[in-house]
Amino acid sequence: MATLHTRTSARLMMAPAVILLLAWMIVPLGMTLYFSLLRYNLLMPGMESWTGLDNYTYFLTDPAFSTALANTLLLVAGVLLITVAGGTALAVLLDQPFWGRGIVRLLVIAPFFVMPTVSALVWKNMLMHPVNGLFAWIARTVGLQPVDWLAEVPLFSIIVIVAWQWLPFATLILLTALQSLDEEQKEAAEMDGAGAGSRFIYIVLPHLARAITVVVLIQTIFLLSIFAEILVTTNGGPGVQTTTITYLVYLQALLQFDVGTASAGGIIAVILANIVAIFLIRLIGKNLDT
Repeated sequence: MATLHTRTSARLMMAPAVILLLAWMIVPLGMTLYFSLLRYNLLMPGMESWTGLDNYTYFLTDPAFSTALANTLLLVAGVLLITVAGGTALAVLLDQPFWGRGIVRLLVIAPFFVMPTVSALVWKNMLMHPVNGLFAWIARTVGLQPVDWLAEVPLFSIIVIVAWQWLPFATLILLTALQSLDEEQKEAAEMDGAGAGSRFIYIVLPHLARAITVVVLIQTIFLLSIFAEILVTTNGGPGVQTTTITYLVYLQALLQFDVGTASAGGIIAVILANIVAIFLIRLIGKNLDT
């Protein structure tokens, strides 16, 4: 009886926060779903009309949609590849004892605290600028032709910028997991004649498997909605080479003033994000059970 009373009291105390959280999420989602069923353009106030699923059909058959979907998947995959591989390498490096390790760890983690807009501007104007950027200066110094990164390889440039921001997060999670590895296992393997490569493949990587899946899940959810870096650097161009699903919704809503189609695109983006999240959560669940 006491346990039941305690549970009831706990639920009552949590109820206001849960209700507020649900309202915070459900009300905007409900309004977006409602607007997605209307022909609603901000340039034609008072002329809204019920259109059913036409907005969804229009968004899905937009010539830019397939490119935006491919760009979104390439962006997520590219950033995950760089951050997981780079984060693992940095975690292994920072786990080694050396002078000034604490300062180096702080410097490695620092980019994660830079605002996305600021980091994108720094990369655009100070590093990737074809005339005044650091990369252009290095290219001219060694006798090469500078590359206009954001014009010639725009999607790759966006991937690099975003990966630079998320690499500290992956490093921090993987370093924390690596520090929980029993040193006796590595010492025993070394005494048995296992080299550094064998110890990394058969001891370190299996130990980091769960941490890697968590990094992939969290980063994927956030990477599906990358927007600021694209807006500041390429505006979705050249053409639609860096247009993602999120940026396509922005184009429909704030440049074409088509709230109905933009809302339909938002719902489609939410559905795609949930499909990816459910898949990754199931993957993590299987990993945790093993």
